[in-house]
Amino acid sequence: MFTSRGPTLRELAVQALSSTERGYDLLAPKFDRTPFRTPDRFLAATAEALRPLGPFDAGLDVCCGTGAGVSALLPLCRERVTGVDFSAGMLAAAAAAVPAGRAEGPAVAWVRADARALPFAERHDLAVSFGAFGHFLPAERPALFAGVHRALRPGGLFAFPIGAPQPVRSPWHWAMLGFDGVMRVRNALWRPPFVMYYRTFGLAAVRDDLADAGFAVRLLPLEEFGRRPDGSPNWRLVVARKT
Repeated sequence: MFTSRGPTLRELAVQALSSTERGYDLLAPKFDRTPFRTPDRFLAATAEALRPLGPFDAGLDVCCGTGAGVSALLPLCRERVTGVDFSAGMLAAAAAAVPAGRAEGPAVAWVRADARALPFAERHDLAVSFGAFGHFLPAERPALFAGVHRALRPGGLFAFPIGAPQPVRSPWHWAMLGFDGVMRVRNALWRPPFVMYYRTFGLAAVRDDLADAGFAVRLLPLEEFGRRPDGSPNWRLVVARKT
């Protein structure tokens, strides 16, 4: 699964037995050499779908990790882009990859904060997030979405890709089911918990939570990733506008 420069099995085990925050602090130096980093094609497809909806002055990457999403926002935003994450290790890796003192383009800032309590008020036109929602239990989504809503200016957009459910016959269906089962057992038996689940972010419930937070939601198909036999897209971009 990993390159020779990626984390070892022992390092992954130590991470998995740590808290979520501490686990990512440990993984940060090698995170970009794992399959957990959002692939560039998802970042590019999201940016292309958002480009006609701009222009945007200020962008926010929620749970920015090592900064891949911030890099995708830079061509879309005219003034500044902010990455926020609760892991100091991930932010350090992001700052090394995308320096704040760049000579051209929008300014870049890094903020350490819990995404469930974002410290912003109507400062951004666009917010995105990639691959982080498995770290939030369903009961935590209202606080997460309310914080993003508060961070956006009126009319601002919150966007993120979401995949269609895997069919029962797919190996990925069983792999994700098994992973979530192992994580539930781990968190029942070991403290502190490490929150990461693949099957807790269903589109219907997410749309309801976004609407409750004050967003008007629409879905854009990401055609690059093809369609299922029933004609529905394999991946969609959720675009939630602050009303």
